[in-house]
Order: sequence, then C-alpha cells, then structure tokens
Amino acid sequence: MKALVCSALAPDYAGVALEERDLPEPGPGEVRVRIKAASLNFPDLLMTEGKYQLKPELPFVLGMEFSGAVDALGAGVSGFAVGDAVVGGNRIGAFAECAVVPAAGLRRKPEAISFAAAASYGAAYLTAYVALVRRGNLQPGETLLVHGASGGVGLAAVDAGRLLGAKVIATSASEAKRKILAEYGADHVLPDKGFREAVKELTGGRGADVIYDPVGGDVFDESVRCIAFDGRLLIIGFTSGRIPSVTVNMPLIKGFSVVGVRAGEYGRQFPERGRENSAAIWKWAQEGRVHPRIHAEVPLAGWRRAFEMMRSREVVGKVAIVM
Repeated sequence: MKALVCSALAPDYAGVALEERDLPEPGPGEVRVRIKAASLNFPDLLMTEGKYQLKPELPFVLGMEFSGAVDALGAGVSGFAVGDAVVGGNRIGAFAECAVVPAAGLRRKPEAISFAAAASYGAAYLTAYVALVRRGNLQPGETLLVHGASGGVGLAAVDAGRLLGAKVIATSASEAKRKILAEYGADHVLPDKGFREAVKELTGGRGADVIYDPVGGDVFDESVRCIAFDGRLLIIGFTSGRIPSVTVNMPLIKGFSVVGVRAGEYGRQFPERGRENSAAIWKWAQEGRVHPRIHAEVPLAGWRRAFEMMRSREVVGKVAIVM
C-alpha cells in the first residue's frame, strides 16, 4: 500500500515522502480499514517539523482522521463486518491506503454526509462543541463572535453556533472568504481587524457574549475590548503565532472570563462527558443538521498541494486527501 511517511523533521516537508509499505494485518480487537478519505489538519503540518505537542517516533505515517470501509477484522472483533462504512481517528496513520486501528475507536459513517466530509468532521466539530457547550455555555439568543471563521475549527463553530440558536458574527482577513461565510450562514461577517466598534454596534453596545478565538495575537487584544459583561472569551489556539496576554484588571472591570479549550483533554479528564460530547456531534451529522464544508479533495499523490493550500491559508473549511 502507499503511505505518506515522515522520516525526518525538516522545513518545507523535506522529510516527507510517499512510500510503499506492506499491508498491515489487524491484531486482536483491531480492524483494518481501506481508507477512502483523510482530513488534513494544521497539526499535520506542524508534526513534519516537530513543532506540535505530539511528537511520534520517526518514521511515522501522517494523518489524524479518516473514513473508509472495513477491510479485515482481527480476532474478537464484533459489531463490524467487512464493507461497513466507518470513520475514525488515530492521531497518526490516516494518510495511507489502509490503516489498522482499534475497533473501539471506530464508528459508523453517517449516511447524511460524504466520506470526505465524515473524515473532516470529528476533530473540528468536537472542538466547537466542547468550546461552545461545555466551556462557553452558549445560550440561544446570545451573540457569538467567531474568529478565524474560514478555517476548519472556525467554520465548525459558525455552523454549531447557528444550530445552538446564537446570533453569529464571523471574522476573516479575506474579502473572498467573508463572502463565503455570509453564504454559509453567518448573520454578520467582518474583517479580522478593526471589528471592535462594529461588534458593539451590532450588539447595541453590549458586546459579544461568547468569543471563539483560535487566532490569538492582535485579534485577542481587540476581542477584550468588545466582549460583553459576563462574557466568555474561549481560547482555542494561536494561529497568528503570538500568544497574547491580558492584565487581570480587564476581566475584573468588564466581568468576563478567559476560558481555555482542549477538546481532547476534556474528554480524557471527564470520560463520561467525553462520550456524551462525541455522541452529540455525530447525532447532528446523522440527522443532517450540520454542514461540514470541504474546500477541496486532493489525491494522495498530490499531498504537497494540499499541504501548501493549508499553509497559505487559502482553505475555507477542510481539505480532504482522497484515495
């Protein structure tokens, strides 16, 4: 089988190449999946240079999320049959024609979405759900301000916020992306600089009740100036490259909370809630209530083009690598 392997940590993906590997055999409790689509995530790019918190032993097959069909069952596996359409994630190993994973980590692919959308769904929507529901306590009728709204986790928050009954304001640096966000369902779309006064005007001077920030840097600094009293400023990440700070008098005076969001760790710390979170987002997908957006489907042989699309920030939604 073909697999995208990182053999050395280096800039510009110099340590990454397509390789031929033996077809893996599933062990007890494992399933071999013939992968149809795998989702590209920003951490995949970071891992090629050793800049992500997860640092797999070299060499390793890249790719965190996938969808496909069951190809073989290991001993003791029940509940799945060869040919079943499934989705899963294993932190690494998805950018290959086949992967062996624990059966417990698989779920059936919702019929309402494609293989590409299913592969691109889990991490982004789980992040949005944990942020908005568990950490942000977003209520119907509240105003949600989503930064980096054209990215995978940002667009998922726009979609989830709409579903949860919020008024959604989305920001993006690109006029073309802002047009797509307006078509996608955001109530208002703003540039990612100088949004403070517009947010206040749209909220009658109150400010946004919940702010979803995967960007950090200057965007965070400006967000502090347009958050409502009793607001929740959700820290998702720092794609701007600068980790900002806030003097504690600002949350005191304005009465808002700064809340960290780590969706995966939340599930590890609270396993029962983690299972509930996962069940909730996949129920949304099964019922066709959410609309994951695939910006492009790129064949495995064109992996470099997919990586460059993400690095250049031209993507609105997710890129799927298809087999």
